[in-house]
This record gives sequence, structure tokens and C-alpha cells, in this order.
Amino acid sequence: MPLPPIIFEDDTLLVFNKPSGLPVVSERSGKEQENLTAQVKAVFGAGLSNVHRLDAETSGLIVWAKTKPALDFVSGQFQSKAVQKIHHAVVVVLPLEDSLPSDTIVRNESGLVPELFSIDWWIGRDSAKPGRMKVFRRNGGEPAQSDFVVRENFGRFVFVECRPQTGRKHQLRVHLAAAGLPILNDALYGDPERLLLLSDIKRGYKGRADERPLIKQLALHASELVITHPTTREPLALHAPLPPEFEVALKNMRKFCRGRRT
Repeated sequence: MPLPPIIFEDDTLLVFNKPSGLPVVSERSGKEQENLTAQVKAVFGAGLSNVHRLDAETSGLIVWAKTKPALDFVSGQFQSKAVQKIHHAVVVVLPLEDSLPSDTIVRNESGLVPELFSIDWWIGRDSAKPGRMKVFRRNGGEPAQSDFVVRENFGRFVFVECRPQTGRKHQLRVHLAAAGLPILNDALYGDPERLLLLSDIKRGYKGRADERPLIKQLALHASELVITHPTTREPLALHAPLPPEFEVALKNMRKFCRGRRT
């Protein structure tokens, strides 16, 4: 498999636009798996190190350091929460009658998703479901905060800008799912039956027996990062465009859905 597109490269840093489905490291215990680390080391040698992680299912920006000083400097920014991070997601608005705790549902007085909202529920491992995380009000897990801006509201589906202020495992996926807004196509925290099909949004379109979802990947993309460059000490703004299927889905929703845009 070829390397993902390179967004930025110089003597100290290498930044990719990682596709969904490619893990950063092998995730299968005892069995080698195609992963970005192996690809990078095969092309650039063993001297590079990844600075941070993305879930295998999440697409978007991932930063590598070419030198030990660059690794220490940039990874320190992630650890100290000095990095500005923006993700974009398509979420599914669950009906209020779904079996969700009433004190976690994020809706305004009109029953709509508010244009601005923040979630600061703690996140820890779900002891009942290995491999999953869960939210805690307090006294469990670690502090986690995510800020959200609704960019476009299409009724059942909402396009959201996500700004994680901390970096817990699965943070955005867990926070949004607990709020009654699971990310589209999240098999771990959402409902795999809630697909985004053209027949769902285009009135009178019956579809085909083999109709495919407009978005097949986990609908979460790491779009922007702002870090301080390890050499120049100047801000470095990085941007990864939305995957083409996101753009196609948004174009169709804008055309066929009646929704509020912000």
C-alpha cells in the first residue's frame, strides 16, 4: 500500500493525511497488520517517530518527527494541551425516545442540537466491554473536555466541528455517543444500522437493492492542527481536506435536506 498523501515535510517534521482504516501501529495481538508505522519506516528508515495517535477508523492529520529534539518538543505540546485541534464529524441525532440517560442528552429547549455546546464528562475504560471507553460524571477515568460547533443541521444528521481540549482514547466518539449524537458509522459506540443513504434524504428516490452509503468510513476527520514548529518556534497551521465522500454527502444533504445552516 502506498504512503498516504504528505501534507507537510521539512528537515524535522513529516505530516500525513491518513485514510480511514489504516492503523498507526499494528492492533492485532500476535499478528502483523498493515499499519502506517511500518510504511513510514520502510520508506524513510527507522529514525522517525509518530508524535501522536489517531484511531484506525479516523482519517486526517498525523504528525511524525524526524529527530529526537523535534519529537520531544512537539509531543510536549500535545501533552500540555497546547496544540489546537479541529476535527469534523457527521453525527446521527438519536430520537429522544431512544433509551439514553436523560441527563446526558444534548438538546436545547426546542429539542434541537444547540449551535454551541461543550462536554466535560470524564472518560475511562468500560470494564463490562473490553476495548471500549465510557463516560463518568466524576470519580472514574480521567478529565476530558470537548467543544463543539454545529456547522450545518440537516435534521437527522448534523455536520459538527469538534475541538477536543484533551486527548483521551476515543474521546470525541465517546462524548458524542453519550450525548445522543453518535458519529455516523461508528460500529463501536453507535448504531451500525443508521446509515446515510441517498434514499434517506432524497424525496421520491427509491434507491436500489445494492444501494451504498454516501459515507462508508467512520464519519470523523482530523482536519486541522496548529503546532509550534520545533525549529522556527513559529505557529505551523496544518490542514487536511475532507475526504471526497464527505464532500459528496454534504452536497447531497444541502440539496435535499431541509435544515438550518450556521
